[in-house]
Amino acid sequence: MAFMGALISGGLGLLGSSMQSDAQQNAARASADAQIESARIAAEQAKFRPVGVTTRFGQSNFGFSPEGYLTSAGYTVSPELQAYQNRLSGLQGGALTQAEQAQGQYAPLQGAAQNLFGLGQQYLQQTPEQVAQQYMTNQQALLAPSRDVESARLSNQLFNTGRGGLSVAQGGNLGAANPEQQALANARAMQDLQLAAQAQQAGQQQTLFGAGLFGQGANLLGGYQQGQIGALSPFQAYLAANQGIESLGQAPLDIGAQLGGRAATAGANAGQFLYGGGINAARSLQPSMGLSPFGDSISGLSSNRQFTSGLEKMFSGSGATPYTGPISESTNYFGEYTPYTPY
Repeated sequence: MAFMGALISGGLGLLGSSMQSDAQQNAARASADAQIESARIAAEQAKFRPVGVTTRFGQSNFGFSPEGYLTSAGYTVSPELQAYQNRLSGLQGGALTQAEQAQGQYAPLQGAAQNLFGLGQQYLQQTPEQVAQQYMTNQQALLAPSRDVESARLSNQLFNTGRGGLSVAQGGNLGAANPEQQALANARAMQDLQLAAQAQQAGQQQTLFGAGLFGQGANLLGGYQQGQIGALSPFQAYLAANQGIESLGQAPLDIGAQLGGRAATAGANAGQFLYGGGINAARSLQPSMGLSPFGDSISGLSSNRQFTSGLEKMFSGSGATPYTGPISESTNYFGEYTPYTPY
């Protein structure tokens, strides 16, 4: 019978532990629910909620789902700005047509530039020395007839005056010569030196001239390109004006989005405080919610030595000596006094 007492005591301990475990699970579940609810509130506070804005130039349009999420965003331009845009669109079409025609209008510049490139290449095919030599050759050819006439006239004059054989020593290693013929030769030598200097300048000038032709051709090509770019300027100006008008109409959308962003930031901050408070509250409640007074009491009985000892005595009979005599109103089976109670 002592076994039955131990068994009952163990059962009470197991029952108390089970009840305590259930209480702890319920407490954990309640804490998790509280945290989820805090997170939900924080997320709700942090939602992006743009603000509808209307100005003289337009108004913003925001669409939301039944759950409160932003699904669309747009804006409407005022009728006045819409009329301006329509007029500018008409001008844009004509300006674009003009820009398309500019290529044909400026095409002659491209042809002229190519011709200048070709001509400059011809001038630059000769080096400055080659040009100088050619210059000297040409000048000598031009002077040859007049020099021949001049030499013949001098010879005839010397012969007629009997001075044809006259020679005068020139000193040094120079031989004797006719003074008048020597003077003519010296004059021609000086003239040739001047021609050589001019020939050198001519070679340099021709090289610079050829390079200048390339520069002029490049300028013409630049004018061809700039002309086409300039032809686009009216179209670009009209397009920029149209975009400026569109920006004025879009301003309410931008303002509303900015206000919504600020509100979402503020809501997120508030949500963090709410979330933190909910977490702290759940943590503070969890210890008390995890207790089961009844389970603790049952577990306490199972560990109570007096209680378990009584159970052992009850089932083992070791606590009293059974009475074997006749039963009366003052004694029971265990020999204990019991008042008589009539039926």
